[in-house]
Amino acid sequence: MKHKILNSHDERTIAIVFDPGEEVIEPLTWFAQEHNIRAARFTAIGAFSAAVLGYFDLENKEYVRIPVNEQVEVLSLIGDVAVEDNRPRLHAHVVVGKRDGSAHGGHLLSARVRRTLEVLLIESLSYLMRTFNATYRIGLIDISA
Repeated sequence: MKHKILNSHDERTIAIVFDPGEEVIEPLTWFAQEHNIRAARFTAIGAFSAAVLGYFDLENKEYVRIPVNEQVEVLSLIGDVAVEDNRPRLHAHVVVGKRDGSAHGGHLLSARVRRTLEVLLIESLSYLMRTFNATYRIGLIDISA
């Protein structure tokens, strides 16, 4: 994973480019931790060789895993970074396109880069807190924190 700071005024824009074969979620989380990113939004495009998407089942309070075991184009990857348990945590959703033009989407649980993944991360100078929500059993952004 490589990065370059594009802007550092009110917000800092960072381009992050993943190489073929790299996993996405863990290195992007590591990057946020290493650079002390406390609040950010990001978008990305590229391709995956495989991915696992998630659909949050409200009844069971857990993600239903949706494996995508083929090369797909990343049509849209959007997410945010917020602090949970005093560490940056990612929340990302993705829409991927298959060879036949069909699309699949959901929460991005894991993915492996095919050719490239080009991420633009825009960091806020403030911070966002994610707190545990007992009703859903997940961390949600708490604007009042």
